[in-house]
Amino acid sequence: MSMPVELHRRYWRKTLLVTSVLLIVWFITTFGVVYFARFLNFTFFGWPFSFWMGAQGSLMIYCLMVGFYAWYMNKLDAQYDPESKDD
Repeated sequence: MSMPVELHRRYWRKTLLVTSVLLIVWFITTFGVVYFARFLNFTFFGWPFSFWMGAQGSLMIYCLMVGFYAWYMNKLDAQYDPESKDD
């Protein structure tokens, strides 16, 4: 059974939105911290913030992004899957 066209469009709009937001977070985490490293020289957990982000912070953010994406897409798939609805 195929998904109606309008439901398919809404599903892809939401998928593109969450993917775009996560790509922006990834870009800021990866390149923003490196670009502004000299200005981010405050202490965070006993280390300079830019060093901490390079060593641990960015890795934690990446893992959280992957976990959020998996959770959100599972929820979205369950919401828009016509096979799982009882008629």
